[in-house]
Amino acid sequence: MRLPPRPDLHWKDDGTPVDERVGDVYYSVEDGLAESRAVFLAGCGLPEAWQDQAQFTIAELGFGTGLNFLAAWHMWREAAPSEGWLNFVSFEGFPLDADDVERALKPWPELADLAAELCTKCPPRAKCVRRISWSDDRISLTLHIGLIEDTLPQAELRADAWFLDGFSPAKNEAMWDDALWPLITERSAPGARAATFTVAGAVRRGLMEAGFTPEKKPGHGSKRERLEAVFEGNHMATSRKVSAPPKVAIIGAGIAGACLAQSLVERGADVTVFERDAAPAQGTSGNPLALVMPRLDAADTVQARLLIDAYLSAQAFYEGRAGIAFTETVHTPRNSQETERFQRLLADPPLGLTQLEAIRGGGLLHKKSLIIDPAKLLPNLLENTNLRWNTSADIQLDERTVNGEAFDAVILASGWHMGAACPELDLTGRLGQIEWFESNTVAAPSAQASGHYALALNQTRLRGATFADQVGPEPQLSDEASRQNLAALEALNPYWRQDSKGADLKARAGVRATTADRLPLIGGLPDEAALTADRQMLERCAWTIDPGAYTRPGIFVAGGFGSRGFTWAPWAADILTSIIFQDPLPARREALRMVVPNRQILRKLKRSTS
Repeated sequence: MRLPPRPDLHWKDDGTPVDERVGDVYYSVEDGLAESRAVFLAGCGLPEAWQDQAQFTIAELGFGTGLNFLAAWHMWREAAPSEGWLNFVSFEGFPLDADDVERALKPWPELADLAAELCTKCPPRAKCVRRISWSDDRISLTLHIGLIEDTLPQAELRADAWFLDGFSPAKNEAMWDDALWPLITERSAPGARAATFTVAGAVRRGLMEAGFTPEKKPGHGSKRERLEAVFEGNHMATSRKVSAPPKVAIIGAGIAGACLAQSLVERGADVTVFERDAAPAQGTSGNPLALVMPRLDAADTVQARLLIDAYLSAQAFYEGRAGIAFTETVHTPRNSQETERFQRLLADPPLGLTQLEAIRGGGLLHKKSLIIDPAKLLPNLLENTNLRWNTSADIQLDERTVNGEAFDAVILASGWHMGAACPELDLTGRLGQIEWFESNTVAAPSAQASGHYALALNQTRLRGATFADQVGPEPQLSDEASRQNLAALEALNPYWRQDSKGADLKARAGVRATTADRLPLIGGLPDEAALTADRQMLERCAWTIDPGAYTRPGIFVAGGFGSRGFTWAPWAADILTSIIFQDPLPARREALRMVVPNRQILRKLKRSTS
């Protein structure tokens, strides 16, 4: 089943939640919050352990009601260093619905405001990786939703503390399986501490095998004992002292650059944006309206999960921002093959009913899609950055300078123009044309899609978009593209077709940068010379390398988004921000490999040696 299973939830008379699946309570009936503070926070030496740290990462096995996270957040608010960031990474196989989380957290009024923040941002029901940040408090929560044997091996993090809270080992064996201990070792920072409520022999032995030295401590409430442990991989913990904010240059002020700017500024970076035009969104990001809807695959593949992560990230990122309107998109199949694909998709859906529903005629209803007004959104995202309009960027890769100014990181996010500067990325241009007009009738946000799409927002009506080969250096409007868009509109909504007659119709064309596999390029700029020089070694290791290997230090790429720039951009921004700040990555390892920019070069080298 592609949807994560729900717990078999039961509420005791005193309000304590129980998962009947394992026959265990989520927290102590005596005082769950006090137990969380005693067992996990104090057990990991908090708040003293995070003082003077640029960042501190807590990893938790078993998110449950979110009580441990809120306890940590509450302590962070009261005893955080003057600067620094708290990363909380949690793994949950049987997520509670937001309503149940809200009910479970009601016993603690001191957590009420934090609980409300959490419940408002709870991710929808889906197997996914979701990052939720509260920049004012300098804290983020990364949730890996799925069975632990699937999620922990795919997680990228370096934990300073572990909260081992996965129900009783006797009742929930999967969360304490022997196979997990080496994974914890691999993801532990030097000097990391671990804490748990259980003193079971198998857990003590597992911690020792993982390189921790466990010690029994007095328990909380009716429990006589608990465990604290210190990672012996290195007795001296690496101090990540607070330093000056990193200086980051972004090349391009389209949607990719704007999302990067917002994400980096919220994380604390000093951001400068270089744009060759006089204003943001003059390229393909500058259409009057844009649609964000999911691309859902019928099979549960790496790519399918990646697309869901990107879509849910876009939903969360855009919510509440200027120029954003949530809507329902009616998605009708184009042909019999697509009808069959939709049927298979609905038989085992990757998203819950709050997101996806079947409609008459074999179509899909995307219930949380978005219509975006880029002219309102992009200036909002670019606030609090240093903006250099009408400025071409002379980039010296080895020196990491732009127009002679040194930066800690440089991100190439200039869309189609990136292909000329970095031919090794092997970008292809695809021409997209849209038409729009202003109607006499005001309409609520509305979207229809079937290959092409038709959008309505207030008085604006937009149709498109074509996806043709780009010929020549600049995009050109064509009558054939207009005919294709008009024919598509006739099939989607004949009424809108009638409404457009006699209107002052405008048209716009832009070049989208795409890749051969239609997946984006997100990560370090590849070092083509180093890859070519190591061709024989790469062949011996089956062309499998770490996503961060063979890259130009401090130079990154965010592009190749094709026709889904507004969907990919927030997820890409989250990934690159995390890399630059060395935060836990909000993505699965296998997903990062699918978008790594060096994959184009590796494929060519592989073909040349076969």
